[in-house]
Amino acid sequence: MHHISKKEAGGRRQAAGGRTSDVGGFRRRILAWYRKHKRDLPWRRTRDPYRVWISEIMLQQTRVAAVIPYYERFLKRFPDVNALASAPEQELLAAWAGLGYYSRARNLQRAAQRIRQLGGFPREYSVLRSLPGVGDYTAAAIASIAFDLPHAVLDGNVLRVLSRFTGERGNVDSVPVRNRLRAVAEQVLDRKRTGEFNQALMELGALVCLPKQPQCRECPVERQCVARELGMQNELPVKSIRPGAKRVEKELLVIERAGKILIWQRPQENRRLAGFWELPEPDQLAGAKLGPRIGQFRHTIVNTSFLCHVFRASLVLVPEGFHWLAKSRIHRVPLSTTAKKALACLED
Repeated sequence: MHHISKKEAGGRRQAAGGRTSDVGGFRRRILAWYRKHKRDLPWRRTRDPYRVWISEIMLQQTRVAAVIPYYERFLKRFPDVNALASAPEQELLAAWAGLGYYSRARNLQRAAQRIRQLGGFPREYSVLRSLPGVGDYTAAAIASIAFDLPHAVLDGNVLRVLSRFTGERGNVDSVPVRNRLRAVAEQVLDRKRTGEFNQALMELGALVCLPKQPQCRECPVERQCVARELGMQNELPVKSIRPGAKRVEKELLVIERAGKILIWQRPQENRRLAGFWELPEPDQLAGAKLGPRIGQFRHTIVNTSFLCHVFRASLVLVPEGFHWLAKSRIHRVPLSTTAKKALACLED
């Protein structure tokens, strides 16, 4: 789309590739579709900026289905900014354990402490953007959904919808292409219903304009879509090729004694999972005697796929740095996801 004058704002617009499309009609069709087909998600039942913010941080690189139970438990434990700002870190990490990308939880607390200093949740985009862990997308989402401020969101779903809609053939991982699509997002934004419209565009990408095999027949703007007209919906958006996943095998030991499990804690200076508790591996315990294998599971972290084998084991002398934790207290400490999955093998 090209920049247009205010006089033309309510009329017909020029889309990429020289195609004309009715922006007003585009907005109406997107909103009508959303009102009929949107999922009933807990964070859509509120405009409380605290709750909107928590949901947006949790949804970063995490599937909706995985977030729902965490979101509800987290808000029960930390119902407001003050509760989150003053929570002990181990309690905070325990509530987040399993969601991954744990810097998000630490940034949440740092941001909560900043919000408390400000005396309340900020409404201005620039202040929202300055909070720890809040980028352009998250600031726009909070500003529009909680306060109806005119800021367009540009997440992966919206990038995909708009790149197909405009027939954008550039790489969406590049800055110039993202800037072009950001301009499109700002242009099509319904400034009377910004929060609802942003959510509608994201929902269209999540349910219809899928990465593979988009459901074009279900799309409310199919007739306006340049990619659909050119038969390029499966080729767009153009993205950088990601390297294949690295495969790694590891062994985890479950050592029990008098209703307790042997675990160790990652140092605070660790780059990954700082402060989290783990099960030992054989090379950490030279004196461990391996017993039967009780299970195995796969676990993926970013670009590494782990195949974890879980063994019962016994140990006479416990080296320094390891601790016995009562099984009844396991849920109170932040266990890594691999430790949780390994301990679940005891129940199988």
